[in-house]
Amino acid sequence: MTWATRLFLTTILASLLGLAACGPPPPEPGTGRWHAWLDSPGGELPFGLEILDDGGGMQAYLINGDERAPVTRTAWLGQHLTLQIEYYDSTVTATLSADGQRLDGQWEKTIGLNRKARLAFHAVKGRDARFPDGEIDLDPETIHRITGRWSVDFAQDDQPAVGIFEAGRDGRVTGTFLTTTGDYRYLEGTFDGERLRLSCFDGAHAFLFDARLQPDGRLTGDFWSRDSWHERWTAHKDAGAALPDGFELTRWISGADLSQVAYPDLEGRSRSLNDPEFAGAARILVVFGSWCPNCKDATAHLVELDREYRDRGLSILGLAFEATGDFERDAAQVRRYAEYHGIRYPLLIAGSSDKADASKAFPLLDRIRSYPTMIFMRGDGRVLAVHQGYSGPATGRANLELRERFALLVEEMLADAQAGR
Repeated sequence: MTWATRLFLTTILASLLGLAACGPPPPEPGTGRWHAWLDSPGGELPFGLEILDDGGGMQAYLINGDERAPVTRTAWLGQHLTLQIEYYDSTVTATLSADGQRLDGQWEKTIGLNRKARLAFHAVKGRDARFPDGEIDLDPETIHRITGRWSVDFAQDDQPAVGIFEAGRDGRVTGTFLTTTGDYRYLEGTFDGERLRLSCFDGAHAFLFDARLQPDGRLTGDFWSRDSWHERWTAHKDAGAALPDGFELTRWISGADLSQVAYPDLEGRSRSLNDPEFAGAARILVVFGSWCPNCKDATAHLVELDREYRDRGLSILGLAFEATGDFERDAAQVRRYAEYHGIRYPLLIAGSSDKADASKAFPLLDRIRSYPTMIFMRGDGRVLAVHQGYSGPATGRANLELRERFALLVEEMLADAQAGR
């Protein structure tokens, strides 16, 4: 054997020994679509997850129906994934399996001071079916049985609700529930002709619905939310199903004085609600919480109104009722929320999200029943309207109608100010 051959073989052997010592390379983080779910008390709560690498870093999206909700921070460290949904103070952490095809970990969300909701999280690469029921092929009559408006009764709620569902031939169903305090946002699932299942996970909502269609055409089933809530619900098909008018449910206290109410701003300085900085030809006071998905939809709308009407004299003031009651933590969370939404109008930390405590902290209304609640006020302090709840984009026509009513109120207030009324 020549010295050259011996050198060649020695080099090859050294390379092989080096590879053996290092072991196989770790799997690359998995971009693309994932079938994800949480271990809800009611069973698997599925949702869509997409992870992309656009060259500037990882970006993840939570997918429910027509919504692709962006995750504010997506990070891989070795085989460990972190998804931070900062505008809800919500985080998913998971570990990638050795073959790169599965993630397992935990979701947690702050719901109070030193209190978190927690559910186990899992995902598998590439499977698209939300509820893997096998092949479904619905005929038009069966599609019609589930598609449409439903009058809904949730067992632990004394207020009515409305369900709106739309099914396709493949059994895929999208829709939502409208309630007097807000909608359940984007739900997605399946209907196989007898069983309806719907779910949503957007970083705050973790909803699972499971119902059966009865021989008389009613739906009866169960609803689970996060790690603790469970109630029964029933529904019957009703093309005329509707909610009470959100403008008729919460009342402004006659003679209420803005100067008697003050809250700290995000820097901790006490600010009266009649501070000249908050004045305008027309005003909207919005009671909200950064933890609240309906508030997120309403905030996106208010940011649009602020952009459109600020130069004409509209003033918006946000009153944040937060989860922990710890001022520094709550103020930091509201700053993150404001940054995400691009909020330019001022925000105050008004108190705790507990509705009884919030009603005491904001004595200008008969009661705080819903986050959000919006007060439309003329420049001289006279209240034109109070609206509780918000029907977001998932509600379709209801959202468009509400947006139109808000715009008409703002136009009316500005017209009154210009006319000196």
